[in-house]
This record gives sequence, structure tokens and C-alpha cells, in this order.
Amino acid sequence: MSVKVREWLRRMDLLRLTNHDDRVAIDEEIESWTGVYCDDAIDRRLISENEFQKIVHSILARKKKSKETAPMVA
Repeated sequence: MSVKVREWLRRMDLLRLTNHDDRVAIDEEIESWTGVYCDDAIDRRLISENEFQKIVHSILARKKKSKETAPMVA
């Protein structure tokens, strides 16, 4: 898992909203957008803070949506 992603999440006060799986998904999304390892993308400024926040919020929205549509098990 990315050290830089954790740092950015902490700095933006978003770390508390994420779990390990969310952070892995954020790493993967950054790598998909930039084509390089997520720490390198952040170091090389291939992704802006605004883009980072959009990725985080899209991952969290996806998680929320999947919880809402998951069938109830009795």
C-alpha cells in the first residue's frame, strides 16, 4: 500500500473515512489514471490534489452504493 496515499489522506482529513481495501482501490485507481506506481505519480505531480480527492470520493461512493444494493440476509 502506498505511503504517499496515506499521507495525502491524513493531510486532507480523509484517512478516517477509509479502510485498507479503500486505500488499495485508491492506489489502483491512481495507477490506472497515470500509468505509474501511485507513490511515483504523487511525487512526480502527475495527479493533483483535486483529482486525488475526486478519486477518493468516487471510491467511497462506490463502497456506499454497493452496501445499499447488497441483499439483506436473514
